[in-house]
Amino acid sequence: MVAVAGTMDAPRVLERRRIVIADPEIPGSKQPYHAAAELPFPKAEALLRKAIESSRALAVEAISAIVKELQSRGHDVAGCTVLRGSGKALPKLEGILASHALIHTAEGEMFRDALVWAAQECRLQVTCVREREFDAASLQHIHSLGKLIGPPWTQDQKCATVAALKAFFK
Repeated sequence: MVAVAGTMDAPRVLERRRIVIADPEIPGSKQPYHAAAELPFPKAEALLRKAIESSRALAVEAISAIVKELQSRGHDVAGCTVLRGSGKALPKLEGILASHALIHTAEGEMFRDALVWAAQECRLQVTCVREREFDAASLQHIHSLGKLIGPPWTQDQKCATVAALKAFFK
């Protein structure tokens, strides 16, 4: 999670942190589709439902806490941008569980969906952006922020920053 303000020409990172939306107390929650692939279909569906519900609850808790903290520091929260995957439609659950590659894709989408759902529950405007939509110049411009704020300054943080600035601070 990266909270930003300013413009593309003068960006400011207000906060960055890791949001945990997989409950370590729930077996298989970190990779629920991997865990589900080993189960009979009805149990697989139940495990995925539980993982989704748990991830949503954790995401709401994390996002609402971040919004409150930013507001307590005098910032208005304009919205939330979530980076999305390729956008390729997933098949039904049976097809996902039959393909290791689709299992990975489904897990990524599940966690992204939980973030979108949670942001909407927190009454935030949500903008979704696919990573392939970023131009090299924007990312290079944001790259220099890493020197100011220190590590880690990962590719996903850079993409999230650019996406938020373009969506909310035009």
